[in-house]
Parts: sequence; structure tokens; C-alpha cells
Amino acid sequence: MTASSSVERVRQWIDAAERVVALTGAGISTDSGIPDFRGPQGVWTRNPAAEKLSTIQNYLADAEVRKAAWRSRLDNPAWTAQPNRGHRALVELERRGKLHALVTQNIDELHQRAGNSPERVIEVHGTIRRTMCWRCGERRPMEETLARLRAGEEDPACLACGGILKSDTISFGQQLVPEVIDRAMRAAAEADLLLAIGSTLQVYPVAGAVPLAKQAGAKVVIVNAEPTAMDELADELLTGAIGELLPAVCVG
Repeated sequence: MTASSSVERVRQWIDAAERVVALTGAGISTDSGIPDFRGPQGVWTRNPAAEKLSTIQNYLADAEVRKAAWRSRLDNPAWTAQPNRGHRALVELERRGKLHALVTQNIDELHQRAGNSPERVIEVHGTIRRTMCWRCGERRPMEETLARLRAGEEDPACLACGGILKSDTISFGQQLVPEVIDRAMRAAAEADLLLAIGSTLQVYPVAGAVPLAKQAGAKVVIVNAEPTAMDELADELLTGAIGELLPAVCVG
């Protein structure tokens, strides 16, 4: 089957669908200048030590790890990143009344910034644009804490209780929010078409949305530049540049 016939087939499926659920991973944001983690040029592929900064036990126990993590947050490419064609294609899918839910493993909020309704976006790994206190749970805009870093603080503490601050994201070793995962899985079970976009589909429980949707009768389309762990479950594989493929299938 040619690439053009695969694209046309997926377009037809989307046209006929009533409840499209998109599951997005880091691959959709690479065109916006945000590197992925596990790809050939991924952050952790190139620098395995960087993973330590994202492990909750190390972060809580070691002030030097926290200081290094805060320094890296200051320079995070998410602050200057802009939504790309892939993000905008999913906005168009929502505008057409097709998008039932958008489950994302990303923490950059580029879906909302592109124009997707926040109530449709399910952030299973949280957001980098807020801080949270490990002790009292208070959440505040990340920019407030970044301003404190620029003013000279190295390991800023919670202003409410003095506890350890971190980004409001799910670190390695940190429990996922059960209500958020339940919502994501319910959405997958309700889909008549699941688009898995830019994810290696290796991280559970979120990757389990793919077989769950398949078992519930949905067609599964995987859109990715590289092979994934669940290619054999796909009704159609679209392999290539996400910023080109998504507009081709989503824009009416």
C-alpha cells in the first residue's frame, strides 16, 4: 500500500468517525524545538545522567540535584516553543467536531496554546508551567519561581510552608494521579478512532490506552517517525514527519 493511499484511508476514517481520541507523545513537539526523551537524539538517549534529575527520590533527597534541575528549567525550550502544524491539525479536528478527547504525555501545554479546549486536554504527566509543593500541595505559576531563580535563589522553597518545590509534572518514582489516568482510559474506551501520535508507546499505564481502544472496537492509527512498541495493533501506520502527516489526515 502506498503512503498516499494510507493517508486517504485515514482521512476517510476520520470523516466517518464521531469520537476521535488523540494520544500524543513527545514526537509531536519536536518540530517546535522541544527534544524528545527516548528517540535516537533524545535527551536521555544522549545523556543518561539527565534522567536522575527527573527521579523523585533523588530530587527530594539531594539539594544539588534540585539546584541542577532548577538550572535546567531556566533554559527549558518549552518557554519559547510555539505550536507547530501537528498541534494546529488537532485544533482543526476539534473545530470539525470530531475530537472527543486529547490525551497527552507532554508537559509543554502546546496543545492548549495552539487552541485546543483545555477541558478536552488530559495531561497525564502534568505541566511544566506550574510548580507544586511536595509538602502542602500548593500550585503556583512556574514563572513566579523562575523569577526567584533569576534573582539568585538556587533551590527555592514553597512560600506557603517552606517545603520542597518541583514542577507540577510526574517524575520517575512519583505516583500518577488516578483520576487523570481513569479519565484518559475512559476516553480511549469511548473512541471509535484512536490516533496515537509521536509516542513510543512504551510508558504505562498510558500506552495501555491503545489496546483498550482496540478491544472496544476502535480503529487504531499510529502516526510516528519511528517504529513503536504497538505497531502490530495498528489498523494503519503513518510513518514520517508528523507535521506533514497530521494536517494531511485531519484538516477537512
